[in-house]
Amino acid sequence: MTLIEIEKIISPDYDMENQRNRVLSVEEIRELQAVIQRMQVEFDAAPDKRHATHPLNKTLECAIWIMLSTMCRVGELSMAKWEHINLDTAEWFIPKANVKDNVGDLTVFLSPFALNQFKKLAKVTGDATWCFPARNKGDGHVCVKSMSKQIGDRQALFKKGRDGNPRKPMKNRRHDNALVLGNGKDGAWTAHDLRRTGATMMQSLGIPLDIIDRCQNHVLAGSKVRRHYMHHDYAEEKRDAWRRLGVRLNAILTTDNIIPIQCKA
Repeated sequence: MTLIEIEKIISPDYDMENQRNRVLSVEEIRELQAVIQRMQVEFDAAPDKRHATHPLNKTLECAIWIMLSTMCRVGELSMAKWEHINLDTAEWFIPKANVKDNVGDLTVFLSPFALNQFKKLAKVTGDATWCFPARNKGDGHVCVKSMSKQIGDRQALFKKGRDGNPRKPMKNRRHDNALVLGNGKDGAWTAHDLRRTGATMMQSLGIPLDIIDRCQNHVLAGSKVRRHYMHHDYAEEKRDAWRRLGVRLNAILTTDNIIPIQCKA
C-alpha cells in the first residue's frame, strides 16, 4: 500500500483535505430557484419534448430545498421513509441507523418552508415506501450518491478526468452547466454545501452555535459527565431555529431586498 501514489488514482478535483467551505450566497440561492424555474418553462414550451433538454427532476428539486432548509445530510434524505414523515405535525424522524456514524436518532421539526417541499414530494412519491424510491431496484431507495451525482453532472465545467482534462460525457448521465451558479467564480457547489449554507444562515440569524450543532445532529463537545447528566432535548429551541431558517429562505426567494449572509465570528 505504501507504494501507491494516491494522486494518480483519484480525480484531480478531489479535495484531499475534505475541508470545503463553500456557502451559497443569497444571490446564488435566488439564481438557483430561477434556473430551476427557467428549465421547466423552456421544456414546457418546447415543440418537440423528445429532443428538448429535460428540466430538473421534481424529486431532486424538492431534495435541494429540503437539504437547505433542514441541514440534513444527503444520505439521510436518500434513505427517508414516508412512515417517518408526519405531515400533520410537521416532523421528520431520522433513525439512528440512517445517521452518519450512528450518532443518534434525530427529529427534524419542519418549518412551513420545508413542510411545503415534503408535500410537493408526496404528490410524486407519496405512494411509495421511500420518499426517494429507486427506479430499478424494486422497493429500494435511491442510491445515496445519486443526488450528488445529478447536481455534479450539471456542473460539467468543474469535472476533470484523471488526466486533468475536462471529463468526457458519461453514458446515461447529464453533462451540462445548468446548475453552475454565479458564473462559476466560487466553484462548484455540492449537496453537502447546502447543509453548510443552512448552518451559516442560522448563525447569521443569531441562533446559538450549540443549537445549530443539535439541529445538525453533531457530536456535542463537553465532558462525558455533562452529557451523562444533562438530558434536556432542546426541542423547542430547535423547532424555533428551523422555523427561523425557513422564514429566511422564504424571504430570500420571494423578495428582492435581503441583507446578504454574513458569518459571525
